[in-house]
Amino acid sequence: MRTLLYSSQTYDRDSFLSAQVPAAIELHFQPARLTLDTVALADHYPVVCAFINDDLSAPILERLAAGGTRLIALRSAGFNHVDLPTAQRLGLSVVRVPSYSPHAVAEHAVALILLLNRHLHRAYNRTRDGDFTLHGLTGFDLVGKTVGVVGTGQIGATFARIMAGFGCQLLAYDPYPNPQVEALGARYLPLDQLLEQAQIVSLHCPLNEHTRHLINIDSLYRMQRAAMLINTGRGALVDTPALIEALKSGQLGYLGLDVYEEEAQLFFEDRSDLPLQDDVLARLLTFPNVVVTAHQAFLTREALGAIAQTTLDNITQWAAGTPQNLV
Repeated sequence: MRTLLYSSQTYDRDSFLSAQVPAAIELHFQPARLTLDTVALADHYPVVCAFINDDLSAPILERLAAGGTRLIALRSAGFNHVDLPTAQRLGLSVVRVPSYSPHAVAEHAVALILLLNRHLHRAYNRTRDGDFTLHGLTGFDLVGKTVGVVGTGQIGATFARIMAGFGCQLLAYDPYPNPQVEALGARYLPLDQLLEQAQIVSLHCPLNEHTRHLINIDSLYRMQRAAMLINTGRGALVDTPALIEALKSGQLGYLGLDVYEEEAQLFFEDRSDLPLQDDVLARLLTFPNVVVTAHQAFLTREALGAIAQTTLDNITQWAAGTPQNLV
């Protein structure tokens, strides 16, 4: 079964070819994103394997269906970039990877906290320039600090366990409380109360109509002054321009982002020789208390291996008429 992987990088090729690829699946790797300009490349491919920044809007899905595609195999847990009503109308099945390595994303969130708190990005640049002074690098002990976990699914629960290990006090917000998180001593609160009490807030919820811009100018000013915000979920969980105002006023003390609302045109590409056209992101990058990584929280060997194997299993099960992990 011919399968085209859009947005495939070297690490995708390596992880898929290292997995147990069934003889019936013929993999083809395409580094380009799936867009109206590249959708024709999928003609006569029954299976299209897409990543988070591929365009799976109605016009693309209609063109894929017309070209013979019958299965959209997502290499991600999130599916907010898929026009599901159109997929259903066209008879396109959509499968996903509901879980790969919650540790990968949770540990990256913790890495951002430690980097921002101890100013490691600034210290690294200083020492490379021969500046061994310590002014402006004072951090704080994590033990005893109050950490708010927004979204307590597998990733949020893993993050909560790590922060409990640092001796932090845990607050949580989720419409469906997780007993595993409650067992860590976390208190579930309404979001407004969590924001008011937490010194560190980390976002681990899916993006949907209820969570889009969950963090906005009002919620930012509900947070404690100089608090830390971490987002390794989805970019649109946060109203990005509102972050700039909160950073300028000092209301937001630290910001760590692995995702960005307008990342589709930027992330996973080398644009180092080009002017940055996104004025909002350019402004964010000027703040010394902001760190942005390019959606790499998932990027561990274990996670990549799990994504590849689950995706291949999804395709095999769908072909056998027993689909799993359907969206």
